[in-house]
Amino acid sequence: MPSTVPASHASWGRCYFAFQSMAGLAWWILVFGSIWVRDTTLGGLDPVLVAIFDVPLFVIASAAAALGSRVAVKVTAGWTVTVAVVLALYATITTQAGWGVLLMGAASAGSLVAACLMIFGRVPTEWILKGPFAFRAAGERVTAVPHVASTMLQLLFFWGLFLGLIPWILAFLEQRWGVTAGLPAWVGAVGASVFLLGSALGVSSAITMSTLGRGTPLPSAMPNRLVIAGPYRWVRNPMAVAGIGQGVAVGLMLGSWMVITYAAAGSLVWNYAVRPLEEADLEGRFGEDFRRYRANVQCWIPRLRAQSGSPL
Repeated sequence: MPSTVPASHASWGRCYFAFQSMAGLAWWILVFGSIWVRDTTLGGLDPVLVAIFDVPLFVIASAAAALGSRVAVKVTAGWTVTVAVVLALYATITTQAGWGVLLMGAASAGSLVAACLMIFGRVPTEWILKGPFAFRAAGERVTAVPHVASTMLQLLFFWGLFLGLIPWILAFLEQRWGVTAGLPAWVGAVGASVFLLGSALGVSSAITMSTLGRGTPLPSAMPNRLVIAGPYRWVRNPMAVAGIGQGVAVGLMLGSWMVITYAAAGSLVWNYAVRPLEEADLEGRFGEDFRRYRANVQCWIPRLRAQSGSPL
């Protein structure tokens, strides 16, 4: 293990792979001991044939990764992702093995994070903000109209993608894979109400940012001024609060627990991967003004008394 990788971080990765190896072994014992487990996770696939490949590449390789083998880390992470993708295609075509897809999907995410911890010593979150998504201030304009227009187009695109297309696909797959939870019908009305509130918060926050900050929510065209007016007086990231609320609301309207989980996962990714990078950029550009704002206004929970003032 290279000395540049913090031992504590690598240890977390090794602990995960140890757990994955034991969980994989336990799962294979259940597969051969329980028809229900075999049917719900493998469908019509031949368990013996699958085990010939999966036991060495998943169970044994995970154990080797737990012992510190970087080759095994790459092998088991690559195999886990491959199996998750192939199993998802199989389940979508046959309507079988839906729960197996979910288990392998979770294992894939865990394996990738653990692999990053062992190889890099951390999860390289900065990779998601490269190229066209790198932080850059928006170009100065005579009026805020171009920024407002660009922001509205961004909202339409991202809402259509993250609140429309992706949730629809997830809800379809949930039905196709036979992993529905059967949420009560009344949650749809609750979801619609939450969606309207979240949309109002999102639009008002976007307009405030584009008019007073002279920029857009997109990292490649960020505001030129620090905004603490409108919804930003109450909470530091009202657009993130709105978007996550909208995602949960769409899940309720579709009656899909997978969409609700998708929204919750998005909140974790944003909070632990994107937000630290965004706040580092804001601190670098606005210095003490941003540090004072961050100290007075919370990220997720609105303060009871709004931060007074306008763009700093």
